[in-house]
Amino acid sequence: MTQVTDRGLMLPAARGRSSVLATCVLRGAMAAGLGLGALAVLVTVVWISSPYPDSGPGGALRSAASLWLLAHGTRLVRPDTLSGVPAPVGVVPLLLVGLPVWLAHRAARDALGEEPEYAYEEEAEEDDGHPSLPPGWIPFAAVTGGYLLVGGAAALYASDGPLPAAPLSAALHLTLVASCAVGAGLWSAYGRPRAPLPRWVPAAVRQVLLHRRTHTAVRAGSAGVAVLLAGGALLAGTALVWHVGAAQDTFLRLAQDWPGRLAVMLLALALVPNAAVWGAAYGLGPGFLLGTGAVATPLGVAGTPTVPHFPLLSALPTEARGSWLTWSVVALPVLAGLVVGWWTARRATGEAWGRGETALAAACGALACGVALALLSALSGGPLGTERLAALGPVWWRTGGAALLWTAAVGVPGALVLRWWWGREAVPDAPRGRWWSRLAWWRRKAEAVEPPVVDAVPDAPPQGRWWLRLAWWRKKGGVVEPGEVEPYDFLPVASWHDSGAREVRWAALREASGGLMPDIAPPAPPVLGEAGVLPEPGVPAEPESEPEPEPESEPESEPEVEPPAPH
Repeated sequence: MTQVTDRGLMLPAARGRSSVLATCVLRGAMAAGLGLGALAVLVTVVWISSPYPDSGPGGALRSAASLWLLAHGTRLVRPDTLSGVPAPVGVVPLLLVGLPVWLAHRAARDALGEEPEYAYEEEAEEDDGHPSLPPGWIPFAAVTGGYLLVGGAAALYASDGPLPAAPLSAALHLTLVASCAVGAGLWSAYGRPRAPLPRWVPAAVRQVLLHRRTHTAVRAGSAGVAVLLAGGALLAGTALVWHVGAAQDTFLRLAQDWPGRLAVMLLALALVPNAAVWGAAYGLGPGFLLGTGAVATPLGVAGTPTVPHFPLLSALPTEARGSWLTWSVVALPVLAGLVVGWWTARRATGEAWGRGETALAAACGALACGVALALLSALSGGPLGTERLAALGPVWWRTGGAALLWTAAVGVPGALVLRWWWGREAVPDAPRGRWWSRLAWWRRKAEAVEPPVVDAVPDAPPQGRWWLRLAWWRKKGGVVEPGEVEPYDFLPVASWHDSGAREVRWAALREASGGLMPDIAPPAPPVLGEAGVLPEPGVPAEPESEPEPEPESEPESEPEVEPPAPH
C-alpha cells in the first residue's frame, strides 16, 4: 500500500478515449478501495485480539465499512437501543476525513500522469505539435464515478451491520467529498492554473474572486483559523491534564481488556481535531452544547449536561459559574484578530494600499475566518442519540459569527495601526537632491522593507581604490571639513588632468558638501601611476617620464656676402 500511494497507482499509460475512461474509473475505484481496506485491516486486528468478540468476521467488516462511510460525513443509525428507537450517530472524527480525501486527491492527480500523454486518438496533435489533455470534465466524472461505485457497494454491504448508514446521507456526503477531492486533484494535475473563470460565473463574482484583496483575505483568514485551532487544542489539552483523574477512571471503566483499550485510544486520537474545534468555540465565547438544553461557555455551564462516558468528554467543564481562569480565554480570539491584522498590514504596506483598502481586506479576512470556523463547527458536532443526546458540540452559526466579530473588531484597527506604524517613515514622493537619497527611496519603495541599519563609519577614509574612498565619503554624509581629505581622492585621477572636467567635478563636490569646500579646485595630483590611476597602497609609484628635449636646431647661417670684385 505504501508503494502504491507514494508512486501513484501503478497502471499502464493510456492513449485512446476508452483507455482514458477505463484508467480514470479504475483509479477512482482503487482510491476508495484503499481507504476501505485500511480501515478494514484496523478493525479486523482489533476484532481478532478481542477475547470476547460480539460478532463474526462479517460483522467486523461491516463495522469497518460503516466507519469508512462515517469518515465521509455520513450519518449512521444505531438500531439496537434500550428504548427500541433507532438512534443516529452523527459525530464525525475529523482525523478520519483526511484519509479518503487524500486518496481521492492522489487518484485524480495521477489519472493524468506527470506528463500530458493522455490524449484522444482523433485529437492527438494540436497546432503546436504537442499532445492535448482530455477535457477536464471527462476524467473528473470518470474518477468520481469509480469512487462512488465502491462507495455505493460499501453502503449496501454495511446496511446489514450493527451501524447501517442512512441512504440519503450516504449519497449526499459521498458525492460531495469525492467531487471536491477529485476536483482539487485534477487542478493540481493541470499545474494549478489561474485561468479566467467560466462565463456562467457572474461578472461581479469573477471580479471579487480574482481581486488581489481576495488572496490576501484568504491568507489572513487562514492564519486566524490556525491560531484559533492551535489555541483550542491547547485549551483542550490543559483541561484534560486538569481532569486527568476523571479521564483515567472513565478510560478504565469503558474498556476492561487491552484490545478494548486500544480501540478506545484510537477513537480518542481520531477525535483530537474535534476537541480543538470545541476548544476554539469555547474561547470565542459561544461555547458548545452538552446535550439539549445545556451549554458550556467561559461564563459557566448552563443547564444539566448529558454526555456519554468517554475520556475526552471527562475534561468538560461542570462548574455553574466561571472564574478568572475561564475568562482569560478571551486572549485567544484577540490573538487571532491581531494575526489577521498583522497579515493584512504586511501586504498593505508592501503594495502601498490606502486606509480604505486595508480596512476592507482585513474585514474580508475576518469573514473568511468566520466562514471556516462555521464549517468546522458544523463538521465537529452532531447527534449521538435522541432526546437529550440529539445535539453535541458547537453551534455553527454562533461560532462562525463570534469568529467574524472578534477578528473584525481586533483585526481591522490592528491592520490600520500597523500600516501606519510601518509606513510612518516611508517617503510618499521621490525626494529631490542627492541621487543616493532617491536610490534609497526607490529601494524601500520596491522592496517594502524597513531601512537597513548602517554600520558605524570610520573616521579616516580607507586606503585603496578611489571608489572605496568615495563610498566612505557618501556614508559620512557627503559633508567633510576643508582639508580633512584630499578632494581628488574621490574621483578617477584621469579626470583631474582635464581642466574642464576638474572644474565641473569640483563644483559638484562643493555643492554636495554644503559649501564647505573651497571655491578653487586644487591642482592635479603630482604623482600618477600607469594609465592615469593612483598606485596601490605600498606600491611605489613610477615617476613621470620627463619629456625628451627636442634637438636643438642649428642656427641658420647668414648668407655669405661676396666681396666686391676689384676694379
